[in-house]
Amino acid sequence: MGRFFEARKHTIFARSKRISKIFTRCSREIVMAVKAGGENPDSNSELRRAIQNARSANMPKDKIAAAIQRAMNVGGEDYAEVLYEGYAPHGIALMVVTATDNTTRTVANVRMHFNKCSGSLGNSGSVGFLFERMGVFQVKPEDIEDREELELELIDHGLEDMLDSEDEDGNAVIELRCAFSGFGDMQSALEERTIATVSAGSAFIPHATTELSDDQLADVIKLIDRLDGDDDVQRIFHNMA
Repeated sequence: MGRFFEARKHTIFARSKRISKIFTRCSREIVMAVKAGGENPDSNSELRRAIQNARSANMPKDKIAAAIQRAMNVGGEDYAEVLYEGYAPHGIALMVVTATDNTTRTVANVRMHFNKCSGSLGNSGSVGFLFERMGVFQVKPEDIEDREELELELIDHGLEDMLDSEDEDGNAVIELRCAFSGFGDMQSALEERTIATVSAGSAFIPHATTELSDDQLADVIKLIDRLDGDDDVQRIFHNMA
């Protein structure tokens, strides 16, 4: 019985930590969007996107409002997106997106995570050529009445790929991809059709992927988990199959 409660406590703690990480990421996205385009989501498409992502993550309304207020306060929170590139063990390329208010702290921590897990932090451009940055939207399959018709309509707004995928919780979603430069056009097209997004943002899509053995995979996951546990790290992309 004692082992059961210990396991349950560990599961609850892990879930709580994961939720806290997601809320931190959403909060920083909101702050950056407000700083860039103001507090009115009607005129700030980046803020609309950030708020929608927060709502999809079940972030409470008061926390969303608090993030907007913190961004508006004089001398309040301010974050910049900084991208780090490097190699995990076994030649796996990683793109690490951070939101930081202290680049000295962030680069030191990111480098430490790579070094601790037998990886190597590279310079800008060292692995970026292995990926293409794209706009990515996830929508619920049940919200789409006619998938083929929607695909044909969205091609005129820059749709490059539509595929079955999963959200962060493992739920089935339809993923829409477009050129990063066409993100705004795709966002407007979905809003005009009142199609709510589970998430919307950019992603680094690998041009090719690498197969790993189970043992090699465990080595890479160890590094990814360390990076994911860092408050400054927003998202991590890799070229594993």
